[in-house]
Amino acid sequence: MSTLRIVWLYPDLLSTYGDRGNLLVLAHRARARGIDVEPMQVRSDQRVPHTADMYLIGGGEDGPQAVAADRLLQDGALNRAAEAGKPILAICAGYQLLGSSFYANGRAYEGLNILDLRSDRGPSRAVGEIAGDAAPQLGIGQITGFENHGGRTHLGEAVQPLARVTAGIGNDGTTEGAWAGHVIGTYMHGPGLARNPRLADLLLAWAVGVDPSQLPPIDDTWPERLRAERFGALAAAQ
Repeated sequence: MSTLRIVWLYPDLLSTYGDRGNLLVLAHRARARGIDVEPMQVRSDQRVPHTADMYLIGGGEDGPQAVAADRLLQDGALNRAAEAGKPILAICAGYQLLGSSFYANGRAYEGLNILDLRSDRGPSRAVGEIAGDAAPQLGIGQITGFENHGGRTHLGEAVQPLARVTAGIGNDGTTEGAWAGHVIGTYMHGPGLARNPRLADLLLAWAVGVDPSQLPPIDDTWPERLRAERFGALAAAQ
């Protein structure tokens, strides 16, 4: 691959709690391995390019979430990217709109049906640290992030949980996020990839078509210090 093209979708609608940092983390980790990167920010009044290698969606409020879902449905490119096996990372509101339906502005909206799940309102807002043991098949170990959402997400048979919750709420207090193929959805802000370098490398490996073990190692001193601090804070609070 000569250039890795990473699309950050709809930053004018969905970009809260530092989610754009996921784009910066991926670009840094790719360039540290000698991979040229072309970051592409696509606003909601622009067509979604079908030639990208990876797609990122952030979180947002109810109104922008509903607008984003409608425009992505009309555009169709993200669904085609998922069908083609392109890696997609979706955070919070972006995660919810990948399912069959989500709840916003007091009613249900149609989602993109990329992931077999649906989201509705929970009994209370989930705010604070979230951690969990990731699906063993992904090989990324423990996950850590920050969540702030009022939804609850119900997984269907065609997806697997990203992780089993050890702290926080995530989908429902038991599982966090979902994945199928090369599509990952999660409630982890933080930004999530700054706290979870192995998840970032998994996405990069998918994008360039190699096993994660084939990516050259890079210095993860600071990400690992951040992870240790966050897990330590959780342990101290218990």
